[in-house]
Amino acid sequence: MTKQEIKEFLKENVGYLKKGSEFLSEKFNCSVETCKLALREARAELKGSDFDIDNVSDNEITEFNQFLKDNEIDKSDIKSVKFWQNMTGDHRFSVVVKGEDDFMKAAKQELIDMLEANSPLVEGDYKPEFDAPVAYEVSLPDIHYGKQVGDTLEDLEDEYMTRVKSLMHKANGLDIERIILPIGNDGMNSEGYSRATTKGTPQQDCAEWQQTFVGYCALMVRAIEYLSKSAPVDVVIIQGNHDFERMFYAGEFLRAYFLNSTAVNIDNGFESRKYYSYGVNMIMYTHGDKEKPAEMPLIMATERPMMFAESKFREVHCGHLHKEMVNEYRGVKVRFIPSICKNDSWHKTMGYEAKRVAQAHVWNKSKGYEGYLQTNI
Repeated sequence: MTKQEIKEFLKENVGYLKKGSEFLSEKFNCSVETCKLALREARAELKGSDFDIDNVSDNEITEFNQFLKDNEIDKSDIKSVKFWQNMTGDHRFSVVVKGEDDFMKAAKQELIDMLEANSPLVEGDYKPEFDAPVAYEVSLPDIHYGKQVGDTLEDLEDEYMTRVKSLMHKANGLDIERIILPIGNDGMNSEGYSRATTKGTPQQDCAEWQQTFVGYCALMVRAIEYLSKSAPVDVVIIQGNHDFERMFYAGEFLRAYFLNSTAVNIDNGFESRKYYSYGVNMIMYTHGDKEKPAEMPLIMATERPMMFAESKFREVHCGHLHKEMVNEYRGVKVRFIPSICKNDSWHKTMGYEAKRVAQAHVWNKSKGYEGYLQTNI
């Protein structure tokens, strides 16, 4: 027999693939080398069609051939065969016939067409149900308006408004009853004419003190008017260590500007710490440079005992550090809010670095603090 004839025989009778070339040489009365080549090529072709015969026993081959005979399957129509053992040790095999893929694709498309043709038309006026209204606290402390960071005042104003708008966009779906806008916390970089902090540390400003005061107040008016289109706005003035005096003056400017507005309330009380109550929530606002964080819960309870007693969820929101830090003392969370402010040359030289982010905190009226939304810079 020729090599091709032997190879065809082996492919039809795969049990002989496990025999040696010398056995085949005696059976077919041909050279050992011819049988060796026929064996190699037959095995390679069967493996190329995913016909795995490495670990197949003679009994499995016999069952396989009987399966093909019973189902009238010609071996030339076979695309691939897999032999395996299940967990109990029983031998199994699966056969994929050429053309099955096309059949399955056609059946799948037919099913999709049928579903699309009979898809029901659902109409209705869906209105989401809210668990409870929320107060949405848009908190961007420590912007240091006027700091020399390589940007113009217009750049800083655009940055601030972009973050405020982004946070409001992220709030889509919230049932916002009120908006809390804490401002200050070093809203301006210096006390102005002195070009220094309140205690006298020199600062580098990018504009004259008149420009920074007028510009900051105008920016806050712009932000408040934008927010008031969505819900009433409660503005909380927080004096910082860079602008303790000027922030009070800015608060008075805003209080006078919105005096006749029913949509805006300005809290510019003389105390450096401000308190806000909403439903079951109590918030203390302070810059965070004076009080020790661990003592803040007792300060809250002492300064506002009735508000403290009537609330279930209590937090202190601070600025000053330009980075996020949260600790809990006696069930009261003290949260330092990050800043969008860029580093000036001194901070860069000292190696200070923090992620610039803007946050808005969600206060559920009946369920308490529910987390915050964030936009990264």
